[in-house]
Amino acid sequence: MIGVAGCGRMGAPMLAALQRAGFDALGFDVRPSCEFGNMEKRISNDATLFSQDLETLITVVRDISQTEQVLFTDQKLVHAKRLSRIIICSTLSPRYVRDLRARVPAHITLIDAPMSGAQVAAEEARLSFMLGGAAADLDKAQPLFDAMGKHFHRMGDYGSGMQAKVLNNLLAASNTAMTRLVLDWADAAGLDERALLDLIHTSSGQNWFASNFDSIEFARDGLSEDNTIGILIKDVASALDAAPAGANTTLPGAVQAQIRKLKPRPVSS
Repeated sequence: MIGVAGCGRMGAPMLAALQRAGFDALGFDVRPSCEFGNMEKRISNDATLFSQDLETLITVVRDISQTEQVLFTDQKLVHAKRLSRIIICSTLSPRYVRDLRARVPAHITLIDAPMSGAQVAAEEARLSFMLGGAAADLDKAQPLFDAMGKHFHRMGDYGSGMQAKVLNNLLAASNTAMTRLVLDWADAAGLDERALLDLIHTSSGQNWFASNFDSIEFARDGLSEDNTIGILIKDVASALDAAPAGANTTLPGAVQAQIRKLKPRPVSS
């Protein structure tokens, strides 16, 4: 059985994609099952039931603390009797991810497979995965990624997928901060939001955040610790944790500070 731990904005549609593809897949989340509506029968909050036939664990939890809970402390899924593979899809510090190898039993395959594309890409099964692991292990797991995504980037040995992801997210955070700043300044200048976004899409300022502004679920959000804007701050911190020795971190720090200042942006009239 394939288990998806963490059935939030990303995990729930990833679970649904696996099930549509015919995989025997069950979700786990600590929240009450009634919160998931028609997903209730496919998501359990019973760790014992979830771990009973668990062979492949895909973690899509928020951060290192929740990863620790899932693997080692609260749910202790690393000790599931049939578990033979763990796929880390959360965006975490690359240092932490690499250190997991020494903490997870040697017979369990470890793959880091953080993804990009936001909730809309998860719902449409067209995520981009950054993959780290032995080639043979990635080959065996590829059918799972095919069910959930569209773009697959093999970055090297275990841990390299996460390193690539935090660098990618550092750019994404920069684009988010600057695009929102540009839109605020455009408001002050009396420019139409949609006209400016159309211009950016076809000009030198083009970026994923601006080009998909109307479909990204967090595009207009202000900072909240439990939303994607808050997660971006965590992702920048993960990138900083893996910065080369002696690197100048002034710019990433400024990006992180700017994201902390984001306020909700109203829908344009």
